[in-house]
Amino acid sequence: MGGRRPPPLVARIVRMTKRLPIFPLTGAVLFPGMQLPLHIFEPRYRAMVGDALIRDQLIAMIQPQRPMEGASLFKVGCVGRIGEIQAMDDGRYNLVLEGVGRFRMLRELDVTTAYRQIEAEIFDEDEDETLTHAQRGGFEREARDFADRQGYSVDWDSVERLDDRSLINGVSQIAPFDPASKQALLEAATLSDRCELLVQLMQFYGRHDGGEEIVTLQ
Repeated sequence: MGGRRPPPLVARIVRMTKRLPIFPLTGAVLFPGMQLPLHIFEPRYRAMVGDALIRDQLIAMIQPQRPMEGASLFKVGCVGRIGEIQAMDDGRYNLVLEGVGRFRMLRELDVTTAYRQIEAEIFDEDEDETLTHAQRGGFEREARDFADRQGYSVDWDSVERLDDRSLINGVSQIAPFDPASKQALLEAATLSDRCELLVQLMQFYGRHDGGEEIVTLQ
C-alpha cells in the first residue's frame, strides 16, 4: 500500500535551492527554453547584470503583483541565463535571456544590493513531456482559428516543425494575453495543463475583434 501521491507541482519541485537576483517586470514573462530580449538601463539593473556576468550569468524574471516599486511578487517565475549581450559605452546593456527553468520563490532576502534578491526552489521540469496527438491537433486548430480572427500572419509550416514544448511555451510567451493570464500559464503544472489553458485563453480572447495591425508570429 503506497502513500498518497503529492500534487504535480510538489512532485516536480526541487532540483536545488538557489539565491537569485530578480528583475521584477509586469508583462515580461520568460518560459523554459524560450528567449527574452531586454534593454537594461537603470543603474541598479546594470549592476545586477554586471554581478551576474562574473558569477553564474543567471537572472530571475518574476512579475510583481502590482506595477509599483517594491510591490509583492508572484510566487512563480523563470530563471534565465544571459546569452547574447551587448555592453554599451554608457553602461547600458542589450541582452537576451535564455529560459533555464521555473522556480518557486521561498522568501525575499534582506540585501545591501540596489536590486532585489530571493531564495528560490528550482522546479525539476520534465523536458521530455509531450502532448497526445489529439491535444496537439486540437491546439493547432484553435491556434489557426485564433490567428485568423485576430488578423495575425503565421508561418504554419514552421509551427508544424516545432516540438510540443517549444510550441506551447513559445505561444505562451508571445501571445497577446494580459499579465495575469501569462502568470497562470507559467504556473501550469504540466505541459498538457498549459496547452489546455492556452486553448481556453485563445477561445476567450478570440471573441474580441483584432485591430488593423498585422502581427507576425515566428
